[in-house]
Amino acid sequence: MTDRIVADRPKSVLASAGTDVSRRSFLKSGAAVLGTAALMESVRLAFPGGVPFAHAAAPETTKAVLGYIALTDAAPLIIAKEKGLFAKYGMPDVEVAKQASWGATRDNLVLGSEANGIDGAHILTPMPYLISTGKVTQNNVPTPMYLLARLNLDSQGISVAQEYAGLKVTADAAPLKEAFAAKKAAGKDVKVAMTFPGGTHDLWIRYWLASAGIDPDKDVSTIVVPPPQMVANMKVGNMDAFCVGEPWNEQLVNQGIGFTACTTGEIWKHHPEKALGMRAAWVDKNPNAAQAILMAVMEAQQWCDAMANKDEMAQVLGRRQWFNVPPKDVLGRLKGDINYGNGRVVNGTDLYMKFWQDHASYPFKSHDAWFVTEDIRWGKFEPSTDVKALVDKVNREDIWRAAAKQLGVAAADIPASSSRGKETFFDGKVFDPDNPSAYLASLGIKRIA
Repeated sequence: MTDRIVADRPKSVLASAGTDVSRRSFLKSGAAVLGTAALMESVRLAFPGGVPFAHAAAPETTKAVLGYIALTDAAPLIIAKEKGLFAKYGMPDVEVAKQASWGATRDNLVLGSEANGIDGAHILTPMPYLISTGKVTQNNVPTPMYLLARLNLDSQGISVAQEYAGLKVTADAAPLKEAFAAKKAAGKDVKVAMTFPGGTHDLWIRYWLASAGIDPDKDVSTIVVPPPQMVANMKVGNMDAFCVGEPWNEQLVNQGIGFTACTTGEIWKHHPEKALGMRAAWVDKNPNAAQAILMAVMEAQQWCDAMANKDEMAQVLGRRQWFNVPPKDVLGRLKGDINYGNGRVVNGTDLYMKFWQDHASYPFKSHDAWFVTEDIRWGKFEPSTDVKALVDKVNREDIWRAAAKQLGVAAADIPASSSRGKETFFDGKVFDPDNPSAYLASLGIKRIA
């Protein structure tokens, strides 16, 4: 079924308003090529000149407008602003501006700040790829984007309505297959919500459903709901399940409206999530300012990762001008304490959000290759898409490395390779960035032959 969009203000409801760094060795491998001339020609035209990044002492401008959605993984941008880190690196006029939805983020990125939009954003990792290729823009006109850093690993959630609490749904969604089928047979619509078609939350909930034999396009209706409106919509019965980042899964549990089936780290341990994306034209024009922004964000990520800072961080994010939520809705899962809401409570897990440890900030190209491949799986990109070429155009890990060097990041915290190697998911599926086609072939439910 085609994705249906729930407006920013649903008809039925008003909008809701580590200190110890573990290090891993990484396999060195390149991303694979699937190959399409048409797509990459449009990308080539969208990135004229391929301007290389070069560092200079002074930023070309002191101002930039960065968007964010009210999600815990926006913390590095918010903390960089609150702690004066943008100013520290010569960018005192950076504005961190709340966006109503990921669709609004996209539209404002297309506009750019010169047209009252934004220059960059806390963003779903696949969005710079979808925007750069014109897959989700008006009239399919590409707006070239660069992905400069990853903002976090882990700590999104898949939550389910209270009516299913007795089914013992976990990372294994199989108990829902019969329940959803029965509801459909009774003439009722089964709706699952995510935050943006082709984005991370869309891919997590699709992977979760498909692993249990539930087709996310045929067995349920997939709808789009902005993150801050998830809880309110489930409260009035607008959906059966949703995938979103924190603090909204925890708020759902705290309000007794539903339960968390699993965190996304239980689907793919140490998975990449949000990114810092910026308009390519802005970065190419202001390479030193882009590096300065990145340095401020990287320092903020280190601050956010310290367990000793979690309480203060929850207080800051909860403020009215940022999330406007009780700090308790933010804090628990920041520390790895998870009340799933169906009688299951675990404390001190390693499923908390990572901002710096485990190379959380570095944008592995192999991870971006997985996101592009999954969007091929679900029909967002053509099967012939040249994955490696597309990732090489958008992913600017070279800028991250330059910023890390300037920032004095320890060598052990800078990956030797742009690939983290093979990734294994909870259901035993393996993604080899050197062979995306083999991964696609291993999947039972998909939109490609």
